[in-house]
Amino acid sequence: MFRESDSIELKSQVIPDICKEVIGFANTNGGTVYIGIEDNGIIVGVDDEDKTILQLNNMIRDSIKPDITMFVKYEAIILEDKKVIAIKVQRGTDRPYYLGNKGLKPAGVYVRNGTSTDPASEANIRKMIKETDGDSFENMRSLEQNLSFNATNEQFKKRNIVFNEAKMKSLGLFLKDGEYSNVAFLLSDQCTATIKTATFNGTDKLNFQDRKEYSGSLFDQMENVYQYLEMRNKKRASFNGLYRIDTLDYPLDALREALLNCLVHRDYSFSASTLISVYDDRIEFVSIGGLPDGINLDDILLGISACRNPKLAAIFYRLELIEAYGTGIPKIMSSYKDTGFEPKIEVTNNAFKITLPNLNYSIDEQTETEDNRIVAFIDKNGFITRKDVEELLGISQTSANRILKDMVDKSVLYRIGNGKSIKYKKK
Repeated sequence: MFRESDSIELKSQVIPDICKEVIGFANTNGGTVYIGIEDNGIIVGVDDEDKTILQLNNMIRDSIKPDITMFVKYEAIILEDKKVIAIKVQRGTDRPYYLGNKGLKPAGVYVRNGTSTDPASEANIRKMIKETDGDSFENMRSLEQNLSFNATNEQFKKRNIVFNEAKMKSLGLFLKDGEYSNVAFLLSDQCTATIKTATFNGTDKLNFQDRKEYSGSLFDQMENVYQYLEMRNKKRASFNGLYRIDTLDYPLDALREALLNCLVHRDYSFSASTLISVYDDRIEFVSIGGLPDGINLDDILLGISACRNPKLAAIFYRLELIEAYGTGIPKIMSSYKDTGFEPKIEVTNNAFKITLPNLNYSIDEQTETEDNRIVAFIDKNGFITRKDVEELLGISQTSANRILKDMVDKSVLYRIGNGKSIKYKKK
């Protein structure tokens, strides 16, 4: 009469694994767990039906999150003169359900597959969260629920703002049943979204100076990356008559706003890192996520804002890290006013790129850098060919010939050989 299936599970007695079976049914299509029936269908019954139901109710209520009790019913039935408990489980509306001590991970989330209850894959967990919580990344439950907020607490202290449970709820860090949202995850010390930085010698990626990756709370990333950029923002001196004029490579407002734009407006539903690349002539900020639907680049330049992460933006605004929404890009453009340089904004379907030009970089400096790299190559290899220059500088044949001719004209190099066998050596 009784046989296990995709909707029936048999247990001879109460054991902790029953919670897994209940979770599996609630996350899939519902089902019934019978207590007092062995796997082979033999009815053994239970001794005390009331005590067993109370034990099951307490165990399921205390072990499973979110609260599943409204989708679970208990019924005592008599079979072959023996008492059997039927736990009738409906498909829940707050999926995925999980073991509270395991969290929203495969070790804690289960689904029903035929006659077995198996751990859900991470992809399946994310799918259930999306179906329940909607498409907004901010409003979804965090896969990680064991979170701490040391860096965030420090930021709030700096602004003399209390950061307690009530404040966290008002800011959207908590969802129903006290679960952490993805906003909480981004601000937590356990945040896995990262920013990768790299500094290159020259104007291309052929020779890098250093690379670093920053993780943890977005506030920690903000502080550490800005410090990294400040160290590379050199001050150059020029003179107007008797007076010295100091100019930073990059306006501080531009660096700050470009970094904050990456932090606040990035699409965190993708795992790819934000990329910040420092070259001799520019800094590039590349964040994941194009523009929201209905907004184009001209709108952004005018200051129109359609925020992808409104709760995150509201927290940064509350901490006075950003001003009114939509002012960041216009502020970047304004910081370059009357400099002869202009930042560049590029957008694709999946990325947003801000390029800040170096105010102190000149064509003469670029030429000097190229010349030095060619000389260094000759010091190492004894000579250089036109093909070597193309590969070394990442330029065309025409550009390589022009640079080599200029270096010969300046008596830095001399040419030997003819035709395809031409080589260049230092004078």
